[in-house]
Amino acid sequence: SPRNGKARSGFGFLLKHWSVVFSLQLDRTTREIELGLEYGTPSMNLAGQNLKFENGQWVAESGSFTGNHRETQRLRKRNQQLEEENNLLRLKVDILLDMLAETTAESHLLDRELEELKNHSRRRK
Repeated sequence: SPRNGKARSGFGFLLKHWSVVFSLQLDRTTREIELGLEYGTPSMNLAGQNLKFENGQWVAESGSFTGNHRETQRLRKRNQQLEEENNLLRLKVDILLDMLAETTAESHLLDRELEELKNHSRRRK
């Protein structure tokens, strides 16, 4: 007897489902070998510069940088200036936080002293 079209599509669904489950249970190397899932190194072209993803970082492929040496030096110098400015600003923030802590402590001491004077004054009356 001829086969039913629904049975074939059901079998195809099961086969597809089984292959997905099977591929999830294999480690990456086995999946690559058995199923041909070799993706290679991720790469991209950004503003004319080829980059590839290696060891968790995007790195320029050798020979792909077409930038100007003078521009690179200018950017490095500007980066250094910004890092120095950032360090100075961090130092200023630390000093301001220390000053705030000192002023807050003095304020609490004065509040306590004032409260003690008020209590002492009330006891005399």
